Amino acid sequence: MKKNVLKFGLFSMILLGMVSCQNKDKEMADKRISELESYVDSLKAVSAADAETNWEKIAVDFDRKSTSANESLANLDEAAKTSSQEKIDAAAAKYDELKATIEAKSTQKKVVTASPSQLLRDRLFGAGKIGDDMSFAWVNKDNILKTYETFFQAYKDNKGDFSREDYDEIKLMYEALDSRKNTVEKEGLTSDDNAKIASIKFKFAPMFKVNRIGAKSRETAEAKE
Repeated sequence: MKKNVLKFGLFSMILLGMVSCQNKDKEMADKRISELESYVDSLKAVSAADAETNWEKIAVDFDRKSTSANESLANLDEAAKTSSQEKIDAAAAKYDELKATIEAKSTQKKVVTASPSQLLRDRLFGAGKIGDDMSFAWVNKDNILKTYETFFQAYKDNKGDFSREDYDEIKLMYEALDSRKNTVEKEGLTSDDNAKIASIKFKFAPMFKVNRIGAKSRETAEAKE
């Protein structure tokens, strides 16, 4: 009888210990999840400008709190783990929504603040293709014809809007592309593509010369008014 009582007592102590550990694990998980939720909610009070400026720190803090919350689920039973994971996922969804908004504003700001020269390069060759160094390293034997075609079509579509300074910039870009062509020719440019590029260059040269003179004359006339 005494042995049974002792066994029951020992079992009860073990059971209580297990329950106590589970409760502590749940409390710790709840605490870390609450910290994550509070942090994400607090970001709503931060202005878009401040969030963009301090985004790197915000991202680091979120990752740290998110990792801590997820790690705290390890010793929970399945039911508690599922409900806790849902809370973490909901907080992460709010954070991702804010992140997308900040990234969109940042992208818009970069577009708005781009220099006139960069906007011109983007217009003629595609956004982000050409930078201040005017490097055409991305142009190869497979895409150089398409690059000339894109440039020539964009030029024709916008030639009436270019200023004298724009034409000076276009001349530099065109010369840089031609320089790249000299390199690409040695890398296996087909004779057919080379002939098509020559045709574009034949059409572009006189058109550019006339348009450039026209822009100078137009600006001179406007200055006299």
